[in-house]
This record gives sequence, C-alpha cells and structure tokens, in this order.
Amino acid sequence: MRGGAERRLCEEFSPGYYGLCTVGGMLSAGTTHLAITPLDVLKVNMQVNPIKYNRISSGFSTLWREQGPSSLWRGWSGKFFGYGIQGGCKFGLYEYFKKLYSDVLVDRNKSFIFFLSSASAQVFADVALCPFEAVKVRVQTQPSFAKGLVDGFPKVYKTEGLAGFYKGLLPLWGRNLPFSMIMFPTFEHSVDLLYQKIIQRRKEDCSRAQQLGVTCLAGYTAGAVGTVISNPADNIVSCLYNKQAQNVMQAVKKIGIANLFTRSLPVRITLVGPAVTLQWFIYDTIKVLSGLPASGGLNRRMEEANASA
Repeated sequence: MRGGAERRLCEEFSPGYYGLCTVGGMLSAGTTHLAITPLDVLKVNMQVNPIKYNRISSGFSTLWREQGPSSLWRGWSGKFFGYGIQGGCKFGLYEYFKKLYSDVLVDRNKSFIFFLSSASAQVFADVALCPFEAVKVRVQTQPSFAKGLVDGFPKVYKTEGLAGFYKGLLPLWGRNLPFSMIMFPTFEHSVDLLYQKIIQRRKEDCSRAQQLGVTCLAGYTAGAVGTVISNPADNIVSCLYNKQAQNVMQAVKKIGIANLFTRSLPVRITLVGPAVTLQWFIYDTIKVLSGLPASGGLNRRMEEANASA
C-alpha cells in the first residue's frame, strides 16, 4: 500500500496531526532512552571519573562489581519520563515550526528552515527536560543521593531550591541545540538524497517498508554527525551537575579543550547513533501506520504551497 492511498487518522498540519507527532515523539524518545540507560550510566561516570572509568568494557565491569547489576539501570525513571517529555516537545514542535516557517519564510532555502525549526523546538524541549536531567545525573553518579525521581526531586529542591533544577539549562542548550540543529537538517537532506538519487521516487509514492528503510539510514547518519558536534557541551553538563565546577569556564578549564571533544565520545557514538535511529523508526512507524508519509524534507503539500506562493 502506498502512503497517499491509505485512510488517515488526521490531516497533515491539523491540530490532530501535531498531537499525533507529539505522542509519537514521547513514545519514541522515552522508550529508546529507557533501553539505553546502562550505556548512559557508564557515559556519565566516564565523564565524571575518567580515570576510573576509562574504557567501555572495564567501565561496565567496575560498575557491576562495585555497585551491582542494578546500578546499570540507575536513573531509568529520569530517562523515560524526562526524555519522553522532551521528545514530545521536540518532534511535535519541530513539525509545527517547520510548517510555520515554510509559510512565512517562503524565499528562504530548506536548510535555513530546518535549522530554525529545530532550534525553536529544542529551546522549549530542554526547558521541559532540565529538571529531570538534574535529578538523573545525580542519581547515576552519586549512589547515596536518591533512588529516582520520587525522592530525588524533593531532595534537589530542599538543598538547592528551584534554581537547582535549571542551573544546567545553558549547558543543556549548548549540547542539545547544536545537536538538533545538525541532526534534523542532516536527517532531512539524507532523506531527500536517498529518494532522489537512490530510490528515484517521491516519498508519498513509496511503500511503508521503503519509507521506514530510508528513515533508518538517514536517522543513523544524523545521530552520528550530531553526536560529534555536541560532545563538548555534554561533558560540561556532567561536570556542572556533579559540582566539579561552578560555571562553564571552570568546567572547560578542568576538563581541558582536547578532552571536551574526545572524552566519552566512543560511548556516545555507540549510544546515540542507534538511539536516534530507533527514535526515528518508532516515530515514523506511528506516522505511516496512521496513513501519513514518513518524515523528511518538505513534503508534496508544503512544496506545492511554497510554489504557489
């Protein structure tokens, strides 16, 4: 069955469509981040204590031996709920802003629209994520701090107040804004390239399997590229949340310029590439099962609207 011939649950760019995208983003981001919690626990500990946790294999062994197998799932609730909410905001608002900016900025090229849409969505998504991330990082690196969100939220508020939840917001933006501003355009252009040069058919004329195959290839490419760009800010976030530095400049000085780009990069590529691929796969599966075309590029309706303008 072709995407354009199926009965749709909602029309594109309707309130129901943006609601579907938000739910799809929540489910895709929440489940994938939950699945990779052990890798995330190791990544954060490698950033905070790089001497002790200096390799992936030995790092897992050290965590298992010293803290038990349950330590690998520490912070799972922050991953599932925090990144689920962030994913809903990120994907839902990205679709909204992409349509909005395509209508308003008709003379701009697609890359500019993708950059602006991803940045706008990520700003709001990280505001929603930040309190969950503040608790999650502490839980993962300080075993005696709290067991999860239920006891972690009150403890942060009692000791640091409301500001404790958001002191990592600027570094979080510093990590996630470049990631999204690279990841979304890379995904969009990879999708366009695959349809135009490899498949040589419009997205709407391809089968579900073809659309989801393109999604996976473009998703992995986008995740790997975005990971390299965002690695310095990711190290700074972990340093700040674990009180190893009071501000961004202190964190940069403590970590070192070279280590900003290399520390925990292999585990982040291992972590983020498959995770982003799986997110896009789940997200687009929900869309195509709802009778909508998969993500990527300015689709036929948006191209026709821009052409008529």
